[in-house]
Amino acid sequence: MSQLVSATELAASQTAISNGAAAIHPSRTLGGVAVVGLGYWSPNWVRNFYQLRCADRVIACDLDYGRRERIRSLYPGAETDLSFEDVLADPEIEGVIIATPVSSHYPMARRVLEAGKSVLVEKPLAMSPGEAGELMRIARQRGGVLMAGHTFEYSAPVLKIHEVISAGELGEVFYVSSIRANLGLFQHDVNVVWDLATHDISIILMIMGRMPESVSCQGQSHYRQGIEDVALLGLHFADNVIAFVHVSWLDPNKIRRTTVVGSRKMLVYDDTALQEKIRIYDKGVDVNRYYDTFGDFQFSYRYGDIQIPLIEETEPLKTECEHFADCIRTGNTPRTSGLSGARVVSVLHAANLSLKNGGSRIPNEMPAV
Repeated sequence: MSQLVSATELAASQTAISNGAAAIHPSRTLGGVAVVGLGYWSPNWVRNFYQLRCADRVIACDLDYGRRERIRSLYPGAETDLSFEDVLADPEIEGVIIATPVSSHYPMARRVLEAGKSVLVEKPLAMSPGEAGELMRIARQRGGVLMAGHTFEYSAPVLKIHEVISAGELGEVFYVSSIRANLGLFQHDVNVVWDLATHDISIILMIMGRMPESVSCQGQSHYRQGIEDVALLGLHFADNVIAFVHVSWLDPNKIRRTTVVGSRKMLVYDDTALQEKIRIYDKGVDVNRYYDTFGDFQFSYRYGDIQIPLIEETEPLKTECEHFADCIRTGNTPRTSGLSGARVVSVLHAANLSLKNGGSRIPNEMPAV
């Protein structure tokens, strides 16, 4: 399966809110939204829902008392005394964000959906294509919204890249090269591919508009046996198009850079830049198609202007939170739906198999639903 489905097919992959769910009112305030897991990134979820005031109640859950107290001090109106079981049993809570370790994403998201609620799962959606497919099946049966937390797909620079490529400004895409590296944060339950590469895979699938036919991956563990801390992925698309993703927890510099090379122009996206995150280079290589001898064969290099698109940035996570709340209210399919999450998981799964098989190319297969 190499091509992504159309927007119509995507919408058809998940059903609207069932008859037993709350009535659909596009502008209504949600009864409650709960954030489960208050680790390194999670307080940002609480902050955004607290400030957006799209729900009457904002609930923050964690087994760690210190984390709950920190949230209580920052956001006095947030409820911090409810357990995950309490959240599942509370009929007023309509949406749940799962921000726990990756290995718990599937079982917890499944319980949320089975409780008749909508769920947003931080990346990645699950630990296998089978788990992702099962979550999609349950969401379709129960009528809840299933959304994958691919935050970068809500960022203004990534949306601009998608717009530029879709308009054909770069010409035919030859390859994509992405690097995401820093010193830490080590994860205990997943390797660096499942932790960092998830971002880049979701971006690449979005801007390419199709799935890779196969995936290859090489990596190495230096501190924890069996948990790779540096890796290089290859996403092999049809028509000899390839995407490289280099990820590392062991780099002295924080790097977040993606390069897209096309037949007409080239684009560089640097997420760490304070300004001018995207630059489009009018550079390329032309080949003289007609020559009589080998000595006549030559390349012609083109060096043109550098374009810096104007981008009005907003916090991607805020946009994502607003979108999740809106999908709960309207029953619309999220931009990063369960199907979007399953696509990324299928690439991650193939990369893991390649790691275990010496970097060999593994066919990319979507889960059955």
